[in-house]
This record gives sequence, C-alpha cells and structure tokens, in this order.
Amino acid sequence: MEKNKRVLLGMSGGTDSSVAAMLLLEAGYEVTGVTFRFYEFNGSTEYLEDARALAARLGIGHITYDARKVFQEQIIDYFIDEYMSGHTPVPCTLCNNQLKWPLLAKIADEMGIFYLATGHYVRKQWVDGNYYIAPAEDVDKDQSFFLWGLRQEILQRMLLPMGGMTKSEARAYAAGRGFEKVSKKKDSIGVCFCPLDYRSFLKKCLCDESGDKNRNIYRKVERGRFLDESGNFIAWHEGYPFYTIGQRRGLGIQLNRAVFVKEIHPETNEVVLASLKSLEKSEMWLKDWNIVDESRLLGCDDVIVKIRYRKQENHCSVTITPEGLLHIRLHEPLSAIAEGQAAAFYKDGLLLGGGIITMSDQR
Repeated sequence: MEKNKRVLLGMSGGTDSSVAAMLLLEAGYEVTGVTFRFYEFNGSTEYLEDARALAARLGIGHITYDARKVFQEQIIDYFIDEYMSGHTPVPCTLCNNQLKWPLLAKIADEMGIFYLATGHYVRKQWVDGNYYIAPAEDVDKDQSFFLWGLRQEILQRMLLPMGGMTKSEARAYAAGRGFEKVSKKKDSIGVCFCPLDYRSFLKKCLCDESGDKNRNIYRKVERGRFLDESGNFIAWHEGYPFYTIGQRRGLGIQLNRAVFVKEIHPETNEVVLASLKSLEKSEMWLKDWNIVDESRLLGCDDVIVKIRYRKQENHCSVTITPEGLLHIRLHEPLSAIAEGQAAAFYKDGLLLGGGIITMSDQR
C-alpha cells in the first residue's frame, strides 16, 4: 500500500487513545478512530459512547468493530485453558501481538489507510535496516513488554504519539485543550475481562452451568493437597488453577515460615510449596518467539531479559536449540519462572523480541 497521511487509531474511550487522536490531528494526519468491542465488563458500553462523542467533537471519522466472538475464542478461552493446564497465561501480550494490531492492519487495509496508531506508551526506532519498539519516556507507563511479537509489516506502519509523553503530561494536555472528562479518566488496571482477581473470573467460568458441556474446562475444580518438596501433606487448597508459580499471599494457610508455590500438578490436583530460594532457576526455554535481528541477540552477553511487566531485569545469554526453542542462560538465578509466561529481551534501549516460556530448569 502507498504511504498516505491517513491513520487508523484504536480508540478505547480512555485518556491515552483520546490524547493520541488530538496529537495525530495536530501533526496533520487524517484520523479515523475504531473502537473494538472485545469484552464489556459487567455489560458496560459507556466506553463506546465516550469514543463516539470524542470523535464527533474532534471532527474525525469513527467506527465500531465487534470482535467479542474472536476475543472469546483467542484470548479468554486461551486464558482459561492455560490456568487449567497449570500455566500462567499472558493475555495482554497475546491480544496485542495476535489480535489487536493485526486486526487494526486488516481494517486499515480494507479502508485504504496506511498508518496504524494506538495510545500505547512506547516509541519506535529505525536501526540498521529494521524497525524496533523502544521503551516509553515514562518508565512507569512503558508498555513495550507486551509488543515483542509484532513483525516488521506492522512495525513500519505504526504511529505512537504517546511514547514521548508522561501520563501527567497527557492529562494536562487534554485539560488544556478543554477535554476535562478525558483528562480525569481512571487508568485501567490489570486484565480487561478480570481487572481485580482472575480467580473470581475463573471460578465463574468453571462452575457456570450454562457453559459448553463438551469442553473439559467447564468442570468443577475440587479441593486438593498442598505438599512440601518431599511430598508430605501440608494442608488443603481450593483447586490447582487458583494458584500461580511464586505465589505467597492468599494460600489460606498459616505456617511458621514463608512458603511459595513452586510446582502445580493438574493431573493430581496438587500444589507444591517451598522456600523462595528453592524457586530459583538459572535457565529457561521459549517457544513461539520473535526476534527482530538475531545478530543483536544470539550469543551476546549484554542482553537484558524481563519476565515481568515492571521489574526483574536480568542479564542473560541466548542460543537456539536443535528443537527450535530459545535457550536463555541467566547470569544470576531468577525465582518464579512459570510455564506460559512471556519473556522480553532488551539491549541498547531497544526491544529485541521475546517468546513464551515453555519449560524451565528442573534443578
């Protein structure tokens, strides 16, 4: 497609995408907003009206796109399946890399629009023949961790107006333009379809009698046994899907020592508890990985890997196994590495790529 000054902007109705629309207009782009109907918490559609009202006030085109069915199939069902497998899912990473941005591109193609934009707090850089995602100016809002799976065909079309702005600056900008409601919008917290506690959402799905009876995930989860590393019984738990590797709080037991979830065994409905030191691992493997430029990552000793959105930056070395997995050798042991989590690589201020943890060192 020929480049043009037209941009399709994902508009959630929140502060960030709203300010992004204003900035793009100010930069001379012809903006069309699209609001995806992915999941409506408690059935609320206020976000749709907010996005429509903002688009009308700015004088830009706006459409809504009902993606609830595909979101259920690709994100929510995956989320449930992963917990039922004893894994720790990464729905926001999967949604961004495999649903939201590709869907933006699909709609933009149909409309003859070249550029794609969202309110993500990330930047983009062109280095040695490739586009890279780079962390945002606002380190507290940086969302680069979730975008490691995007390919060059998406990256080259991305406009990221929020990357050089802090959240407080965004709010001030909206207020200064007379958009008081936009400036005071609350930040979303956690996963959009279960923003507070995934366990309540999971329990509802697993015990919902209206669920598809042909799917094994819609079955009751019985209480099971907490065990120590030697296999000794400690106490009863509510059911293995309601625990994650590294969890300490909410175990519902009182011991004279701190214990953490070390292993989850779906086949026996057992959860192994151990000391934090026992959870440390020195290596891990990734599947479904994406790397922008392998020469910047493989065999290098100054690569940083993150398995959490906000913390735990660790230096590592990365190689490819004969089976096609990425093998990560950590320079210092890391605790609470869980199957199903994402890992993202950084170097020289660039997001190099990432993947999904498929197994870890069983020392």
